[in-house]
Order: sequence, then structure tokens, then C-alpha cells
Amino acid sequence: MHHIPPKKTLRIALVGDYNHDVVAHQAIPLAIDDAAAVLEITADYDWLPTSEINSDEDLVGYDAIWVVPGSPYKNANGAFIAIKYARENAVPFLGTCGGFQHAVIEYARNVLGWADAAHAETENIGRMVITPLTCALVDQNGAIELRPNTLIAHAYGRELIEEAYRCSFGVAEEFARELESGDLRVTGWDEDGEIRAVELVTHPFFVATLFQHERAALTGRPVPLVQAMLRAACE
Repeated sequence: MHHIPPKKTLRIALVGDYNHDVVAHQAIPLAIDDAAAVLEITADYDWLPTSEINSDEDLVGYDAIWVVPGSPYKNANGAFIAIKYARENAVPFLGTCGGFQHAVIEYARNVLGWADAAHAETENIGRMVITPLTCALVDQNGAIELRPNTLIAHAYGRELIEEAYRCSFGVAEEFARELESGDLRVTGWDEDGEIRAVELVTHPFFVATLFQHERAALTGRPVPLVQAMLRAACE
């Protein structure tokens, strides 16, 4: 019995400044193609440089938005516009590494009212929501514990995972406490209890991770969160 193919092709916006030397950028098309093949759908993607995103109009028509690694972005505001658009319009959203950091800042600024929420990599005034990690996680793998009954735990089908990182910045300790009260929930931690994943509970699919799960595609492994994002986009 054959599956009836869906009538439309999914359109995925990859928000970030493409660089063929960035390992995650090599992995992302493979991750999308693999996930689409598993789901038996067609998914096309457009790389949208942050410098070309100036308003919501630039994002209309996409079925999912992925803010990809590679920060500092040429135009951080472009990343923030994409995140806010996905958050407010129930567009399935994935943020990895820099995308995770910017999703946390966007939420701090526009939902929690921390108008001066800032990223320590690029700013020296304001309240630092994203600060240097005690130990940089460059090309390292680490174990992540997932909160049960969350989008991310359902995607992986288990509560302990191991993924690769390439980052030097994470959520500031002072801000971590603020996240306990809102709708952006912490859904993944490392062994030391540091925040490694968040998701928005009021949204059909809004997941951001500090780790670069897309790298799994380079070794031919499935990428559960990309499958979950495409599945959400189909619905």
C-alpha cells in the first residue's frame, strides 16, 4: 500500500549567515533531507542571511523557521525578527546554538519585559542573559537529561541523550531563575544542571537547544528534532 504524497512541499527558512566551513551548516541540509525522506514528504529550504531580514514580510510563506548556528550574526536584529515571528504566529521553530541564545534573549526582551536583555559576546551594556560558559564546549559531546513529557523528550523517545556542541556562551545563572515562572520552560540540562534546551509550552512546536543535534546527520544518524519540526510543519 502506497502512501499518498502530500500535495504541498514544505518550505523551511534557515535564518543565519551561511558559511560552508561551519560544520553545522554542512549538516543542516542533510538533516532536512533525511528527515523528509523518513516522513515521506518534500521539504525545500532557503538560507536567509540575517542582513536580508528586516520585517515579518521576509518570513511570510514559510512552514517552519530554523535559526541556525553561526553567531555573532551579521544582523542580530534579523534573527530576533525571525524568532518573534515564529513565536507569535505559531510557526514551527527550531533554534540551535546561536539560535538558542537569541531565542532566550528575544523571550527575555519581548515577553518578560527585560528590554535591555543582552548577549555578552557582542554587547557590554544591558542585563546579560547570555554569558560565557565556565568551560567552552567546542567540538565536545555531552550528556543531556530531558524533562519528561516535552516536545524534545517525545522527539527523542528517551530522557537521556548525548549530542555535540560548538559554543562558548550559555544562559546566565541570574536569568535561569527567571525562566522558572514563564512559558519558556527549561527542558534539557547537562550533568551539572546547566540549561541546554528550552521550549515554549504555549506554542505547537518551539524548541531551542544549545547543542548542535543536526551534526548527527554527518554520520548518517537520524536527527529527531528536525523530524519533529517537519512533522509539526505538516500539521
